[in-house]
Amino acid sequence: MAYSVPSLENLIDKFASLPGVGRKTAARLAYWVLSLDKKEAYDFAKAITDASDSIHQCPVCHNLTDDETCAVCSSEARDRSTICVVESPRDVTAIEKTREYKGLYHVIHGLISPLDNIGAEQLYIKDLVVRAAGDEVKEVIMATNPTVEGETTAVYISKLIKPLGVRVTRLAYGMPVGGNLEYADEITLFRALEGRSEL
Repeated sequence: MAYSVPSLENLIDKFASLPGVGRKTAARLAYWVLSLDKKEAYDFAKAITDASDSIHQCPVCHNLTDDETCAVCSSEARDRSTICVVESPRDVTAIEKTREYKGLYHVIHGLISPLDNIGAEQLYIKDLVVRAAGDEVKEVIMATNPTVEGETTAVYISKLIKPLGVRVTRLAYGMPVGGNLEYADEITLFRALEGRSEL
């Protein structure tokens, strides 16, 4: 019979359930946690539970926040005539690192993907159309990843927004095809924003 400690196995299983974490890495992480003193271990666990308890979606743009609305939506300094549409909150962070974009965001939390049974109704697209119909919005920038699903989603949203008289643009292809925004460097993202084109 193989030796095992049920609590340790459970901890390894939890780490292994994280994206991109295999069984060996999960075991290393579990042993690292066990090497922490009690206070550090409780602080680590508390950081997870605090984040889970306090972070929620902004009711306006669906980005993550621990306030009533996110810092971007509540800022008077942001350009309210432009909305940048992204797939996930990580993409907001990537674009914000460029320090060049001054408009608002809308996080749709996924992409249209019939193979994965994800349709437009499962994404935050209706909210975007309502926001774009407002008097202030002049441009919607489609910043979905340059993949088949990203292109499909961008074209779908463009067809809904254009009849509102709002300009719809797409990030320029400084982004590699098949690449993800969260892994792009600031210069690539800056050039992609600067060179965006009409859809």
